[in-house]
Amino acid sequence: MTKIEFRSNNYPTLGVELELGLIDSKTMELSSAIHRVLEGLPEEKRELYKPELMQCCLEINTGICHTVAEAEEDLSRKVKQIEAVLDKLDLRLWWGATHPFSKWSEQKVTPNQRYLDLLELLQEMARRLVTQGLHVHVGVESGDKAVMICDRIMQYLPLLLSLSSSSPFWEARDTGLASHRTKIMEGLPTAGIPTLMRNWSEYVWIVNHMVDTGFINTIREIWWDVRPHHNFGTVEVRVCDMPGSLEDVLALTAMTQCLIVYLSREIDEGAYQHDCHPMMVRQNKWRAARFGTSARLVNSFTFDVETVPEMTQRLVTALAPLAKRLQCVDYLEHCNVIANRPSWASQQRTLLHKTGSAAEMVRILSEGSRLSKAAGSV
Repeated sequence: MTKIEFRSNNYPTLGVELELGLIDSKTMELSSAIHRVLEGLPEEKRELYKPELMQCCLEINTGICHTVAEAEEDLSRKVKQIEAVLDKLDLRLWWGATHPFSKWSEQKVTPNQRYLDLLELLQEMARRLVTQGLHVHVGVESGDKAVMICDRIMQYLPLLLSLSSSSPFWEARDTGLASHRTKIMEGLPTAGIPTLMRNWSEYVWIVNHMVDTGFINTIREIWWDVRPHHNFGTVEVRVCDMPGSLEDVLALTAMTQCLIVYLSREIDEGAYQHDCHPMMVRQNKWRAARFGTSARLVNSFTFDVETVPEMTQRLVTALAPLAKRLQCVDYLEHCNVIANRPSWASQQRTLLHKTGSAAEMVRILSEGSRLSKAAGSV
C-alpha cells in the first residue's frame, strides 16, 4: 500500500482553477490550439498556464491566495496576459462548461502519456470530456478534517451547481438541461458525489485499492464533486460549471471558502453532524442540473422545497459574519445577484433565440466575458 500523506496548508488559504475553452474568432468553433497559445507566451510565463486532456482547453490556476481579492488580482492579470496572446492568434476564450455546437469527436487529445493512459482506460467516456469547470481549493489543517468537510459540504453542492450552470447545449442540440456537463462527468467511474468516508485512513485505503486493482491509474483520476487534495492540503470543490464571467467565479469562490471555514469551525466545536441522506443530495443535484437557478431544491433540514434565491439568501446571511472576517462580503453577496437573474444556461438560450445563430451567441458572450478591452502586451 502506497503511503499518501496530507500536506496541511495554511488555513484558510485558497486557490482557484479555471478551465476555459479556446475558440476561433471567425467561426466561433473550438480550436485545438493550446500548443500555439503556449508557444506565444514568454517562456517564463508558460508555467502559469496548463494544457488539459483536450487541446481546445486551457487551465489557468492562481497561486496560493489568502483572500478572494488576491485571487481576483491573480486571475485578472493572467487572463489579460493570455487574451493578448490569443488576439495575435485570432482566438478567444469561451467561459462556459460546454461549447454550444462544436463536436467532441473532432477535438484533439493532448499528446501527454498520462492522458493517453487515461484514454486507453476509459475509451469514449474520456474522449467526450470536452467540458470546462471551476475548481476551488481551500486549505485545511489535516487529512481527517478534509474528509469530514467533504462529507458535511455535500448537501450544499447542488446549490453551487445551480448558481454556476452554464452548459445547456451539446453538439448543436439543446439538451433541456442547465448543466449537461454534470451528466458527462457522471459517466466517469470515479466522478459525481463521493462515497462517504470516516477518516483519512479510509480514504487512503480506497484510493490504494482502486490503483492496486487497476480501476484507476493514479490518485489524480478521482474526479468527485468534492475531494481532499493531499498535495495541496486542501478541500477541492469541483461541482461547478464554468460560469460566464470572472465576477461570478469570484462570488462562488467566496461562498466555497466561507462554507469550508464554517464547517471546519463546526468540527472544531464538536457540533453534531446533521445527517443528510445521500439520496437527498442526488435528488437536489439532478434538480440543479436540470433547472439551474430556476430549480426548486429540498431543504435538507426541514425537507421543504425552496427556490434557489431563497436558499441562497439564507446561506449568504448565515455566512455573512465569516465573510466579514475573510474580507469577502461583497463577493459573497453577489451570489444573491446570480440567484435572482437567469442562469448562464438561460442566457445562452435567450441569445440563441434572439440572434438565430449559435455562432453569434458565442461571439456575444465571449466579447462580454473579455477582461481586456483591447489587445495588450504580455
